[in-house]
Amino acid sequence: MHLTKLSEAFLRSAAYERRFLAKNHWDLSMVVWIPLATVLLIWWIFSQTQITDLPIGVIDQNNSAVANTTVRYLEASPTLTVKQLYYSPADAEAAILQRDIYAVVIIPEDFSRNILSNKPAPLILQVNAQYGTHSGIIQTAVQAVASTLSAGVEIKRLIKQGVGPSQAMTAYSPISIQRISLFNAATDYQQFLASTVIPALLHILAMVVGATTIGRELRDKNIGHWYRFISTGTPDLALVKSSKKAATLNTTQDSTNNTAPSSDSKMPNSVSISVLLSGLLGKYFWPILAYSLWSALVLWLVTSNQNISIGSIIAVYIGLLCLMILSFWLGAIFTLNSFSLRMGLSTTGFISAPSYAFAGVTFPYIAISDSAQYWSNALPLTHYLKLHIAQLQMQAPIAISVPIVYGLALATIIAMLLTALLTKRALAHPERWGAR
Repeated sequence: MHLTKLSEAFLRSAAYERRFLAKNHWDLSMVVWIPLATVLLIWWIFSQTQITDLPIGVIDQNNSAVANTTVRYLEASPTLTVKQLYYSPADAEAAILQRDIYAVVIIPEDFSRNILSNKPAPLILQVNAQYGTHSGIIQTAVQAVASTLSAGVEIKRLIKQGVGPSQAMTAYSPISIQRISLFNAATDYQQFLASTVIPALLHILAMVVGATTIGRELRDKNIGHWYRFISTGTPDLALVKSSKKAATLNTTQDSTNNTAPSSDSKMPNSVSISVLLSGLLGKYFWPILAYSLWSALVLWLVTSNQNISIGSIIAVYIGLLCLMILSFWLGAIFTLNSFSLRMGLSTTGFISAPSYAFAGVTFPYIAISDSAQYWSNALPLTHYLKLHIAQLQMQAPIAISVPIVYGLALATIIAMLLTALLTKRALAHPERWGAR
């Protein structure tokens, strides 16, 4: 009998939420269309998996054969393209400010003369370091071009002195670097950034959905109606909502309504935690179902071109699903704790929006301060991304990431219980319902 009551509470709550989503297109979009558009848009933005043809300018003050060779080498670099030759620093500076180019290479007037005189002949690179990724790639590419030119000049000089070509190459560079990329060898930005940015954005959207789903019941003073409906089947919440909307359109709400709740919106006589849990699961059933599909879509996009073991995919999917459900509960907790949807949304934005910056993906985790590391370890997104990167990018053994999966699952269960307790507390204080 008790299980039947719990299942009925779940079904009633899910049916109520389905009716609400069908009538409120914005809330439906937050569950269906906005996360879907987010996944597809981010994946499309990084569809060009490598950064190529970054525009730079060149100021050639030398106009020699060596300078022309330098320009050709810069143009031949796959990550650079010489967009224009400039004749004055002012024109090049204006182009950088307008973002027509990201750097300018200056070939000094005495460039070829210094080479022939066996003197230092530097190339001057002025780069817009405000764009960290762009400037890093440009500096690496220009350095490679300069090293190639320097090697060619030195080898030619040694050959003219009677040294054999192979000996000249060895004499110029007796120590070389054999660089081996262990992970992301193709420098694929789609795998590196897009696959981690999408879960971070879904995490933000899920927390917003979690806050609004229960927050609107507090804001509209319907949380008592909702619990009475899931526990007894009466009253019909659809009729209650429509009648309240009609009354709001035709009359001005009395100021005493904010302090004296009506008899219909008072706290139920008794509140069952188990019924609340079933009702909350039903209320969040459709968001959980939708975001489980978006999580599966993300993993399909990430792993479609990789040879990833099925065990790793399952572990990451469970972790991502736990992150999404935990995000729903966290959004609900912040709203229920403050009795205000506005405060709940503000808190979710404060916590979830910058969480990607603390996760150690774009900025090394080991380089941030100790206090920032403590904050990073408190964020669920940090732990999920550790699981994601270890299994999908580094292809580490599953045993390394299993504790993270257990931790996310445990945190989800604890957050669900805390949500139920805070909902019970909210039901006990009808005088605080209606806060914005």
